[in-house]
Amino acid sequence: MALTDPLGDMLTRIRNGQQAKKDSVVSPASKLRARVLDVLQREGYIRGYSEEALGQHPGLRIELKYFEGQPAIKHVARVSKPGRRVYSGSKDLPIVRNGLGITIVSTPKGVLSDAEARDQNVGGEVLAEVF
Repeated sequence: MALTDPLGDMLTRIRNGQQAKKDSVVSPASKLRARVLDVLQREGYIRGYSEEALGQHPGLRIELKYFEGQPAIKHVARVSKPGRRVYSGSKDLPIVRNGLGITIVSTPKGVLSDAEARDQNVGGEVLAEVF
């Protein structure tokens, strides 16, 4: 069965894993998913990730992070969906929770957080918001 929104599927696996207090979750691998996980790791929302085989296909094992028993990610949502793409210029990037959260943006310079995209003065597709 083909997924219509693979990135949304990975974000849902992370959300569900943290609600169930799992140490890690596994998701099928892709370059976009790995770049989004790089941003989450740089910003301190996950401990890390590693590549792992899922049968014949590559997968990603995502190490979830908790602080005093509470998940590090309180909210994760897909912004740009397959049915409605959302784009933003560098000056119009959304600010999540007055700067306490991040927006993940796919830019010509790679997948970046909103602060990194503003620093490099690039806009792009708003993939997700996390806080």
